Amino acid sequence: MLRINKILPTAAASLLSVLAITTMASAGEPAKANLGPVGPNEPILATVGESRLIAYYQPDGGKCSVSAVMFTKSPKGGGYKSARVRVALHPGEIFRFDGAKGARAVLTCAPDAKGLTVLNPGEIRMKSASKALY
Repeated sequence: MLRINKILPTAAASLLSVLAITTMASAGEPAKANLGPVGPNEPILATVGESRLIAYYQPDGGKCSVSAVMFTKSPKGGGYKSARVRVALHPGEIFRFDGAKGARAVLTCAPDAKGLTVLNPGEIRMKSASKALY
């Protein structure tokens, strides 16, 4: 018998992926961003190089159990070529998502798994802003 606590995280990750891909802004408009800090099951949304990152976490015994999907943006909006990563972060640990051309997003877990945040928001915003100018 399947337990609801094992089905729910997978269903939530799938739902976040589908919602994010279907509601992405068109190629001419800037993509929405939420670089945190976020609470449990709230999404981190970031553009990392030519890719989009969607991540959320659930508290798990004082750790952040992170699920993330990174996908390549399509020229017509939406996305394709996705990859999912799951990682457990202890408070203060970091996990780095690398994009093309040196772009990256660095996530960290807050004490007692109270939040998840992007540690390099300035770098992400600067790279996104410089792309919009050219």
